[in-house]
Amino acid sequence: MGILSHLSILHLLWAALVFCQYEDYDFEDEYGGEPDHQVPYYFNPDAQVEAPRFPFPVECAKECFCPPAFPLSMYCDHRKLKTIPNIPNHVQQLYLQNNNIEAVPAEPFTNVTFIREINLSYNNIKFHMIDHGVFAKLSHLVQLHLQHNELEEFPFPLPSSLERLLLGFNNISRLPANALEGLPNMTTLDLCNNLLDDSVLKEKPFSNMKNLMQLNLCNNKLQTMPPDLPPSLRHLSLENNSISHIPENYFHRLPHIIALRMSHNNLQDIPHNTFNLPNLLELNLGHNKLKQVFYIPSSLQHLYIEDNEIENINVTVMCPSLDPLNIKQLTYIRVDQNKLTSPISTYAFFCFPLIRTIYYGEQNVTVSRPSQLRTPVFRRFLTPEEFQEAEDNHETLNQETEEDHEAEDSYFHPYYH
Repeated sequence: MGILSHLSILHLLWAALVFCQYEDYDFEDEYGGEPDHQVPYYFNPDAQVEAPRFPFPVECAKECFCPPAFPLSMYCDHRKLKTIPNIPNHVQQLYLQNNNIEAVPAEPFTNVTFIREINLSYNNIKFHMIDHGVFAKLSHLVQLHLQHNELEEFPFPLPSSLERLLLGFNNISRLPANALEGLPNMTTLDLCNNLLDDSVLKEKPFSNMKNLMQLNLCNNKLQTMPPDLPPSLRHLSLENNSISHIPENYFHRLPHIIALRMSHNNLQDIPHNTFNLPNLLELNLGHNKLKQVFYIPSSLQHLYIEDNEIENINVTVMCPSLDPLNIKQLTYIRVDQNKLTSPISTYAFFCFPLIRTIYYGEQNVTVSRPSQLRTPVFRRFLTPEEFQEAEDNHETLNQETEEDHEAEDSYFHPYYH
C-alpha cells in the first residue's frame, strides 16, 4: 500500500504540473505577441554595420511600406512618386524603383547612416538633378541601382564602400578620368545600353579598379577593345558594338576571364591563340564576320559562332594536339547561319570527347536561299529512335536554344553572382 500511495502522489503532482503549464501558456508568444524578455529580430544584420536598437513599430515614411518582418527595409516602389521621401536613419535597404522621380536632393538623406542598398531604377533622373556628393557621404553603401533613367554623365562622386553599380539604359556619353577613382571595392559595373565611344576610354578609366570582376559595356558605340582592363576581371560583355579587331595578346593580362561576349560586332579575323585562357568557360562570337575558326582552350564549355561567314571548320586549328592528361571540356557548339556545306569532321570527337551538342540549324550557303544540313542538331547519348523523333519534331532544336538563351542571359545579368 505504501508504494501505491507514493505513486498516487506522484501522479497528482504530474497532473498539477501539466495543468499549470497550459494555464500559464501565452499563445501570443508564438502568434504575433512579443514578450518583454524576447530580443527583437533584425533582418540580415551586417557585422560591420551596427544598426540601432529600436522598438517596434519602426519609423516609416508615410508614402512607403516597412514590413515588420524586415524592419531595415523601406519599400517605396511603383507608387508614382515624384520626389524622394525622408528616409529614417535605421533603413539599410531603400527601394524607389518604377516611379516618376526626377531629382536626387541631399535633404531626404540627411539622417541616413546605415544604408547599404538604394534602388532608383526606372525613374526620370538626370545627372544635373543629383546633388553633388549625395551618394559619396553614404559610407556604408554597397549597391546602387540607377539603370533605366536619363543620366547623361557618370554619377560621381561615389562612396569607396560601393561594390555594385548598375547604370544600364541611360544616355551616358561622358566618363571623366576621375569618375572611377577611389572605388577599391567595386566588383560589378554595368554600363550597357549607353552612348559610350572610344574617346571615353582613352583615359583608361577601369585600370585602377583592382577588384572589378564583371564589366558590362554592351550596346554602346565602341570600335576598339577597351584598354587596360584590370586582371581581376571574370566576366566581360562587349556585344552590340562595332569592334572589328582584337589586338594580339590582348587577353594575356586577363587570365581569370570566365565568360566573354562579343556577339553582334564586326570581327573578321581572330589571331590564332587569342583565347588561350585557362579559365574561359563561355565564348560568344555570334553575329560577326568571321571566316575562320581559332584555337579552343581546354577549359571552354560553350562556343557560339553562329551567323558568321565560316565555310569550313578546321578542327586541327581548334585542337592542334591531343593531351590525355588535359581533356578539352567543350560540350556545346552553335554554328548555324554560316556557310557550311558539310558537318564538322569526326576528328572533333577525339579532340572534344565531352561534346554533346552541335547545332547546325540553317546555313547561308546562298544569299537567296538558306540551306539546311541533313542533321540540323547533332546530339550524342541519344538512342537512334530518340534522335529521329527529336529531328522530326524539332523538339531538340527548340529545347536547346531556349535553354541556351536562358543560360546566356544569366551570365551577364546585373544580378549575376
